[in-house]
Amino acid sequence: MSNLVNVPKNGSLANTNSNANFPTLSNWLDDIFNRDLPSVFASNFNTGITLPKVNIKETADDFMVEMAVPGLKKSDFHLDLDNQVLSISTETKEENETKEENYTRREFGYSSFKRTFTLPESVNDEKIDANYKDGILSILLPKKEEAKQKPARSIKVS
Repeated sequence: MSNLVNVPKNGSLANTNSNANFPTLSNWLDDIFNRDLPSVFASNFNTGITLPKVNIKETADDFMVEMAVPGLKKSDFHLDLDNQVLSISTETKEENETKEENYTRREFGYSSFKRTFTLPESVNDEKIDANYKDGILSILLPKKEEAKQKPARSIKVS
């Protein structure tokens, strides 16, 4: 069963089903998302910089990061992993030029973003997989075998 994680601003997430030997999802998410963004991102005018929304789901076997980024191609994305830090970035450029007898009109646009996530030690970084479909970038972060959640069991009292 998948759990959708809601990240409250400056809040705390409690995850009672975590393996004690690995950082909890709540610690990971608190570290990543509970930082205030610079005021330029919170302003009411368009700066050409937008950060896509992200959902992070945890199952017993993996984490799934889903990022809403419609209108792009697979080749627009750059995913890098360096020292347990996953970086997701893109750059797009658009240029249009119209020439007629009395004028030339030239319009161009540029947009980019970069999001970084510090992965918990429980992620098996050799098996990370990503795909892009219907405007959603999905990144599968499988857990190491020893970090997978064990099913509940009964213990007999002798």
